Amino acid sequence: MEVALDDDEIVTRVRAGDREAYDLLVARHTASAYRTAVLLGAGSDAEDVIQEAFVKAYRKLSRWRGEASFRSWLLAIVANESRNLHRSRGRRDGLALRAAAADPATEATAGDGLDAVLAAERRAALVGALRRLPDRDRDVLACRYLLDLTEDETGTVLGLPRGTVKSRAHRALAKLRGLLDHEAVRRG
Repeated sequence: MEVALDDDEIVTRVRAGDREAYDLLVARHTASAYRTAVLLGAGSDAEDVIQEAFVKAYRKLSRWRGEASFRSWLLAIVANESRNLHRSRGRRDGLALRAAAADPATEATAGDGLDAVLAAERRAALVGALRRLPDRDRDVLACRYLLDLTEDETGTVLGLPRGTVKSRAHRALAKLRGLLDHEAVRRG
């Protein structure tokens, strides 16, 4: 029976010249890197962003000291590449929440039609409110609640101290609630 290697062991192998070991890291972390890129605004360029992030991670692997998990360190590179993409495009569209905005037609066929319509409306309201938040608030909420990262991992990804992550997430949630309440009053 083969024992699965943890990231630390795989990184040790890569540093020793085992290129196939890096393929294991790429395979293990591609999905979360992709989600991170999309949620931080890379949109249709997410694949390019993660490819560049994996290349940079490979080149900088000697700098990884293990204070944070390899995943957090990699996602920080993905976040930086996503920000670089924003700068190079010169746009401030904000967070592309396609992952959260599932195709309403798909949901309408599942279960009770009224429940599906209400769920699609709630999701659309949430996505709209998230898009109206400032970038820094969207980013912290995306990491904490859409990517399900811990406060420490979010801090690593966004380059923030844990306390800042905690306070920013608290304030961002309050802003989001306010936007959602305002929208409900406006529609109600």
